Amino acid sequence: MATFDIKKLLQSVVAHGASDLHLVSRSEPQIRLDGKLKPVNLPKMTGEDIEEMAYSLITEKQKKHFEENNELDFALELPGIGRFRANYYRTLGDLAAAFRIIPIEIPSLDDLGAPEVFKKLVKREKGLILVTGPTGSGKSTTLAALLNEINLYEQKHIVTVEDPVEFIHQNKKAVFSHREVGEDTKSFAAALKYAMRQDPDIILIGEMRDKETIEAALTAAETGHLVFGTLHTSSAPGTINRIIDVFSGDEQPQIRAMISSSLVAVIAQSLLPKLGGGRVATHEIMVTNHAIANLIREDKVHQIYSQMQLGQGDTGMQTQTQALIKFLRDGKISRDVAMQYANKPDELAKAMQQAY
Repeated sequence: MATFDIKKLLQSVVAHGASDLHLVSRSEPQIRLDGKLKPVNLPKMTGEDIEEMAYSLITEKQKKHFEENNELDFALELPGIGRFRANYYRTLGDLAAAFRIIPIEIPSLDDLGAPEVFKKLVKREKGLILVTGPTGSGKSTTLAALLNEINLYEQKHIVTVEDPVEFIHQNKKAVFSHREVGEDTKSFAAALKYAMRQDPDIILIGEMRDKETIEAALTAAETGHLVFGTLHTSSAPGTINRIIDVFSGDEQPQIRAMISSSLVAVIAQSLLPKLGGGRVATHEIMVTNHAIANLIREDKVHQIYSQMQLGQGDTGMQTQTQALIKFLRDGKISRDVAMQYANKPDELAKAMQQAY
């Protein structure tokens, strides 16, 4: 039986600049580099190999949880190596594991080349800012950079509720209370209910998965807190529909009214392969203005997209198509990649014809 050293393996993943490590039986370890999976030059692993490695990293309590549920999510810090978000699961009876690398150094908005409007958004006193996109689109990194911007300049109390806690912020100007679901609190909804008594200025909700959490987030945003949250949606208008659809028909008018008054912005992002290697984040940005607030209240979300195309100079809004065209002009991405990731391929094809 081959012996694998999980810590050495994770160290080499960090050294390669990969984003993820996958351990699945009957396969060699795989890393994700620039969005693509690549096998590591090691022998294929058995379920026993993986179990031995996986169990060496967790506590008895975590092991018990995994054996009862066949699922385990946790964060892991290995001194001198890095911080990881890990998920253990079973495949055909064998334990399998996925590790996501979390940078210990928190990037600034400038490091990420983020749009200028992000710096304006974090200065808001209250309201809801949503960062959305598919899994692995860099939402956590963008949120960490937004909170880092506040940490550099503002004396605020920031409460984060995550499952598990990903980026750990050092207190600069701000004070952080990081709370992990399962360890520090029972659920997102419970943490939000009690957050109000913890005198927060800013609340980060790792995932708005259910009705109770969404309702609590909207209430917090309405009552004078700046709330950051994430959803797995790919466009700004789609995000608003997703929130409304969680509620029953008779509750929807009230929820629309709450969203229209408290939603500050939706940033829908995806990570695209960059020409010459690496990846680049594209952002569709909707900033709620008077016209958009009215459309949400009046159940005309389908008209928001055309408002986003209009109100740009002063608000910093942009559609995904415009972001893709800008990247094409700057030579950051290929036309094939732009088409592959486009939410509106027809609109992009037309824009590309006009631009070239």
